[in-house]
Amino acid sequence: MDFYDLDLEDCVLDALDAMNFQTCTPVQEHTIPVILDGHDLIGVAQTGTGKTAAYLLPVISMLSQGGYPEKKINCLIMSPTRELAQQIDQAMEGFSYFVPVSSVAVYGGNDGIRYAQELRSMEMGADIVIATPGRLISHLSLGNVDLSQVSFFILDEADRMLDMGFYDDIMQIVKHLPKDRQTIMFSATMPQEIQKLAKTILNDPVEVKLAVSKPAEKIRQSAYICYEVQKLKLIEHLFKGTKPERVIIFAGSKMKVKEVTKALKRLKMDVAEMHSDLTQAERDEVMHKFKNNHVAILVATDIVARGIDIDDITMVINYDVPHDAEDYVHRIGRTARANRDGRAITFVSQDEQRSFRFIEKFLEKEVEKEPVPAEFGEVPEYTGQRVKKDGKKNDKKKDHKGDKKGTPKNGNPKDKSQKDDQNKENRGNRSNRDNRKKKGNKPQGQKPEGEQKPAEIQPTAEKPVEVAPKPAPQPSPAPAAETAPQTEGSEQPKPKKKRRYYHHKKKEA
Repeated sequence: MDFYDLDLEDCVLDALDAMNFQTCTPVQEHTIPVILDGHDLIGVAQTGTGKTAAYLLPVISMLSQGGYPEKKINCLIMSPTRELAQQIDQAMEGFSYFVPVSSVAVYGGNDGIRYAQELRSMEMGADIVIATPGRLISHLSLGNVDLSQVSFFILDEADRMLDMGFYDDIMQIVKHLPKDRQTIMFSATMPQEIQKLAKTILNDPVEVKLAVSKPAEKIRQSAYICYEVQKLKLIEHLFKGTKPERVIIFAGSKMKVKEVTKALKRLKMDVAEMHSDLTQAERDEVMHKFKNNHVAILVATDIVARGIDIDDITMVINYDVPHDAEDYVHRIGRTARANRDGRAITFVSQDEQRSFRFIEKFLEKEVEKEPVPAEFGEVPEYTGQRVKKDGKKNDKKKDHKGDKKGTPKNGNPKDKSQKDDQNKENRGNRSNRDNRKKKGNKPQGQKPEGEQKPAEIQPTAEKPVEVAPKPAPQPSPAPAAETAPQTEGSEQPKPKKKRRYYHHKKKEA
């Protein structure tokens, strides 16, 4: 379907002509008429299908017709990440080029100047506000923003927002919105949490489900079954003799991203890193360099997996297998965009075989397994399950729980014997502590009659002094005079500390 077949305003169509957009994508064809009719909407479609234009174009077209409050926020768009918020803002600038509609992107990680710009734009009443949940909550708590006149409330990448723990923030934002509004929700997946959220904030929505998220057909998928220590060698092998261009390497954590980046820099590769520890200025600089071909390889966490629109990515490498099949689809969906070809490679270690097998079941096909070069040495066999280092199948969760808590999960005799040995050792330690406490309490003189014997045994030099009571008149008061000041602390400055007195006696001996 052509955009001219839709009921969009001429000023919006002029902007599409200037951007050389002519044909609708399937998600745009099915959702734009629903939004123009004023219905609430749930759109489920995979990444890279043009969902941003699917909600921006009809909203801009309706705002250009007028009839909405002036100098008030009329549309609120929620984004899970700063990068996606920036991208929506950039798309907004293009689509509204011939339309008198203003917009502002509100997200964290900026300096005071940027914060002042956000504040001024919202106070003046920007027509469209594109915000991340955390930053908008901070403005709401300070009374900087008025959402009472919002007519359109849009959630982009709603499943990602819930995965990041923004459910409570979204519900708090909804409390500031009027009930008479049009709510639009786009998501790549439809889990139970999304259905629950939709029932809460949407009013009789129209559901548009194009297809279950599957990778584009032009992506050539393959995998290397290897050990963890062989993954860096495989990257070096892939780019041996060829210069890498427009490559994204996804890692499972920030620490892994930093480690891989350092290792590739030691190999003299043109690489940059992208993760949440970077400041907003650093993240902007990294993305600017990567988009403009100043950096060949980008090592990143999943913050780049969704909503980042870069059309000419040639290769995606999963350094770690993603925990979720949908995340795998989003990662490799960065390549083969705009009807181009692309390649996706996944490194599968022993511990990741089970997760990768689930991904293959989700894709309903077996991913091609590439042979590891012989000079890398022995490689594990692919079984589709977690494997021990000795090559045997293993359920690590049960063993890990048993080792961590010290209690056998299934009554293993070996675990019981280890527990008994540990209990014996603990009892021995307790008895030793009790003996030391008794020895330390003896010199305080609380029971002088019962403690004369231990005093005669341990300090040998004091035997004649303490046994001396045989001459009745004179020697008997002497020991009393000696023991009394000791208990009162005349020789020791801090008599209540048993250990100091005890060590003092040892030195005299």
